[in-house]
Amino acid sequence: MIGIAALCLVLGSGGAEPGLPQAGADTIGLRSPAIDTSFFISVPKTIRFDVTRDTIRDTIPTQRRRSVAVGEWYSRRLTIHRYAAYTSIPVFALQYVAGSKLYDESAAAPSWAKNAHRFGATALAGIFTVNTVTGVWNLWETRSQPKGRTLRTIHGLTMLVADAAFTYAGVKLSDEAENSVDKRRQHRTVALSAIGLSAVSGIGMKLLNR
Repeated sequence: MIGIAALCLVLGSGGAEPGLPQAGADTIGLRSPAIDTSFFISVPKTIRFDVTRDTIRDTIPTQRRRSVAVGEWYSRRLTIHRYAAYTSIPVFALQYVAGSKLYDESAAAPSWAKNAHRFGATALAGIFTVNTVTGVWNLWETRSQPKGRTLRTIHGLTMLVADAAFTYAGVKLSDEAENSVDKRRQHRTVALSAIGLSAVSGIGMKLLNR
């Protein structure tokens, strides 16, 4: 009953603010009880989301790189291939010196030039055979690896061309060069071209293969 009477008094005050008595009116003002709002959770009006690269990388699926498995002998063949290539450098120098002596003096050239040229030709044949086998083997084993494939292919093809040039100069032109000036000049041109092609291909592979 007391609650109903209080409600009537409030409604009868003409919408006056509770707790403030009106002048000239015989009414009793009721104050609203204080409400403790400290238990409410304070929510900021603006919520900022910080999105970093790591968040995007973790949430957006990316395509993983496909690994290429190579045999345990791959690195061993590569080491043999490199050391054989380094060994060919002094042999090239020896062939150039001895070959120039033979080119200038022909049959009158000293015996050391003839022996050194034969030794150099045999050594280059062995070196290029080893490098051809190891190089082609490793090239085939990494055929599915896209990184550096173009460089490896160019290097392999140019060295095969150098192989063919050395073979032609040694097997076909070396005997004919003893009796013909034209064949001697051709033998020299083919041999120097093969040396130059091998040097450019090897240096390019060394600098660009990273």
